[in-house]
Amino acid sequence: METRELIIIGGGPAGYVAAIRAARLGGKVTLIEEDRLGGTCLNHGCIPSKSLLHSVELYESIKNAGQYGITTTGVSIDLAKMMARKSTVISTLVSGVQGLLKGNGVEVINGRARLLPSMQVEITDGQGQKQVLQAQKIIIATGARPITLPIPGADSPRGVISAEDVLDLERVPESLLMIGGGVIGVEMATILAKLGSKVTIVEMLPHILPLEDVEVTAVVSKALKEDGVEIYESAKVSAIEDAAGGKAVTVVTGEGEKTLVAEVVAIGVGYRPNLDGLGLEEAGVAVEKGAIKVNESMATSVPDIYAAGDAVGGMMLAYVAMEEGVVAAENVLGKDTTIDYQVVPRCVFTLPELAGVGLTEADARAQEYQVQIGKFPFAANGMAIIKGERRGLVKIVTDQKYGQILGVHIVGPQATELIAEATLAMKLDVTPQEIIATIHSHPSLSEAFREAALDVSGETIHFLPSKR
Repeated sequence: METRELIIIGGGPAGYVAAIRAARLGGKVTLIEEDRLGGTCLNHGCIPSKSLLHSVELYESIKNAGQYGITTTGVSIDLAKMMARKSTVISTLVSGVQGLLKGNGVEVINGRARLLPSMQVEITDGQGQKQVLQAQKIIIATGARPITLPIPGADSPRGVISAEDVLDLERVPESLLMIGGGVIGVEMATILAKLGSKVTIVEMLPHILPLEDVEVTAVVSKALKEDGVEIYESAKVSAIEDAAGGKAVTVVTGEGEKTLVAEVVAIGVGYRPNLDGLGLEEAGVAVEKGAIKVNESMATSVPDIYAAGDAVGGMMLAYVAMEEGVVAAENVLGKDTTIDYQVVPRCVFTLPELAGVGLTEADARAQEYQVQIGKFPFAANGMAIIKGERRGLVKIVTDQKYGQILGVHIVGPQATELIAEATLAMKLDVTPQEIIATIHSHPSLSEAFREAALDVSGETIHFLPSKR
């Protein structure tokens, strides 16, 4: 039996980043991936969805080019070309990952891995051939897969798809009902609505994007409705049945049951750790609430076995998985590194974009902070006006007693980029006064962040302060 120093199971964001980091620390790494390198993020999630979102944003901009003095005619959607470009983007990035792994001397084996007792790993290739390797150390990074729902009719082979399947549609459906108003659901709804589909979102919780500040999600909700999206909140799907023209969906709302008909039903309620058939029990690896149990060093219950990414649950975000992969790789090779989840940005690539970090206003009040708010609307920002996207605002939630920034919430142009400054500010315990003392370029979208900091104490310059 051949021995490997470090075997990493899974080639998604956590796995391939762990492999590269471990290799650069001098480790001899073997990476096992069942499908394509890059995992869900590169192949079925983050990258393809953002590629399509960029396409529809560009389409929207061209349609509205007249207001910028640009005349256009014959603007239309070519879905096949849009999908082809998406595939090219994916292939480019996957090839990049392959090149990085090869360049760092990582051995890549294609196959499905299963843990055996005594630090052994069984690998089954696409032809059913098996081999067993002895590992000195292991990192599990098997990612996650879409959650299925125990709803009658949800497993129908016709007319019911996952949110991932939306990214591979060969034509735009006339109508689509999205079960789930979280990040996945609203991003898919944005794409399809911009492409001309009649979209309905059904969200079980009181508002879409339930983890975000209500004031900023209201802007996204309004934008979706302006695109013709119908939104049912505090509602639950109880059954899906065949109907003329597609599917009849029974939705339970506060006003009673409704039957909605759509050509296609998509399920976008999130992901769960992908642990089936991994052999965790046989290997003695503890599982808690459907995820691999790890400590702050990403160590599992078994010495020399670590885990990272969606397989450990928690914040199922690609960039969190990457950081967890780095921490696991460093610790498996003898370092003492921990991960800090206190300041993690959250990004939603709707149109307009939404991003947040830290506590929402409601959460801060529930935790009995002496909350003080600063806001600045993009309607008063020069660059936002130039770009023709005046919707949204920057909102800073602070603790009046100590001046600590508790959370920042942005909805508007390039919010997913602007949140980086807020994240760094919170990581370094920067106060609003220190943000104010930092000169921001003009005209820029980032000025809105400084103006919101000014508004915390009622001193904003380019808008009437909220505390007069």
